[in-house]
Amino acid sequence: MGFKLIEVKLPTSYSDAELKDKISRVIKTNDFSFQIESKSLDARNKRQIHWLLRIGVYARGLAGSEPDHLPALEIPFKSRSKRIVIVGSGPAGFFAAFVLQKAGFETIILEQGSEVGKRVPGINAFEKTGFFDPLATYAFGEGGAGTFSDGKLTSRSKHISRERDFFLSTYIAAGAPDEIRYLAYPHVGSDNLRKVVVNLREQYRQMGGSIRFEMPLQDLVVNKGKVLEAITPAGPIAASLFVVAPGHSSYKTYRMLMDRGVNFRTKNFAIGFRAEHLQRDINQAQWGVADLPGVKAAEYRLTSQADSRHPVYSFCMCPGGMVVPAATGPDINIVNGMSNYRRDGRFANAGFVAGVHPDQLSGTRVTPSGALDWLEDLERSFYNYSQGFQAPFCRISDFINKTESEGIPETSYPLGLKPAVLREMVPVFVADALTEGLKDFIRRIKGYDRGILLGLESKTSSPIQVLREPDGKCTGFENLYLAGEGGGYAGGIVSSAADGIRIAMNIRNAG
Repeated sequence: MGFKLIEVKLPTSYSDAELKDKISRVIKTNDFSFQIESKSLDARNKRQIHWLLRIGVYARGLAGSEPDHLPALEIPFKSRSKRIVIVGSGPAGFFAAFVLQKAGFETIILEQGSEVGKRVPGINAFEKTGFFDPLATYAFGEGGAGTFSDGKLTSRSKHISRERDFFLSTYIAAGAPDEIRYLAYPHVGSDNLRKVVVNLREQYRQMGGSIRFEMPLQDLVVNKGKVLEAITPAGPIAASLFVVAPGHSSYKTYRMLMDRGVNFRTKNFAIGFRAEHLQRDINQAQWGVADLPGVKAAEYRLTSQADSRHPVYSFCMCPGGMVVPAATGPDINIVNGMSNYRRDGRFANAGFVAGVHPDQLSGTRVTPSGALDWLEDLERSFYNYSQGFQAPFCRISDFINKTESEGIPETSYPLGLKPAVLREMVPVFVADALTEGLKDFIRRIKGYDRGILLGLESKTSSPIQVLREPDGKCTGFENLYLAGEGGGYAGGIVSSAADGIRIAMNIRNAG
């Protein structure tokens, strides 16, 4: 049996029969099997938008052989006596625990939020009443913040191919669509993610793993660089190793770690707002038509040099999605975006942010603790402005023109909007950079000025990063690891999971 890698173009609404016919005409036989290697939308010419597919074909008479692939991540089981406590059930924490349990360690996951079955109705109640429940938030709980997102599985991280392949195959086995393996911009959708994380939890438990929901890490008992116990509301838990994966929003955990001698440094991050438009306007701008058969909804990814000092860019674009209240506390008002697999909502939204450094925001060199204080004060100021969880908003045209917005537009945000002069709610240089970025975006996407800005969007990444060794161990500690976005070394579902997997493999290889 021979092999050939071919590339084909197909209309956006192609059928399986059309795909097979196209392959047959290229290789000149009807007797073949195939696998899609990659699939991307080519919309450069709006009159001829089409799919580009790269396909591996197997058939007699083909001269080639299948190319070599990286060896799969192997995790042979070996019974081990070490207990490992993992804090956080997001991608980094869960996959660290999953790999370690698979390798034969005894693992316990501590998660401060609820399991999905309780988290969903709790969030629904919050969106109807505005009453904040710390056990039912978009930030914390089973699967982490990613459970209620678009479920994008793209990553700019390099050298994570094996970890990425392991992650994707595990997700697919747990119910994620097979297309995430080959799409150029794969996504799972929040509706699918809620099922996937539950299936993964059951797999983990069947291997012997333990997960304790509504069980926050309150403190660590440390002696001369060695963690002895994790302190929880149910009492102390002793273990040989501790992997903390708190996500980018658990400031309380960051501060506790600092108090226990874990060293952090400040780093670049981003702040801004959510930009929301009618999805049909984005479709029209990107495709030249309001609907395109075979494609769910148009996306965009925009960057601008803006004022040449602070890059401005779109982040976590959610086609056909909604803007959600992502509060991490009862007096914090911030937003995020999510969408389901079908991406069939009326609105499109994306983070619209400017890259900054904590030192620039305060005008002086700040400590990691000071950076958290500054950002939390900003998040609290949006709550104070609305006296609740209404989202301060303005029209994009008013932000640029420095005018006040009149009337309340339609929005997907469930807790309502409150008019605000948003540019006065962030540092002047951030507002100026965002203004220049908006002007650039408007030149590139027709009708972009018809949207609104709402928010604060402040969770693109953490403003701090832990000092750690190449194996993920916190510098100065012999048995404490900090993983994922909470460590400042990842951004998004895939890179966070890969970081957790790598740390787990380093622990496994060390015995």
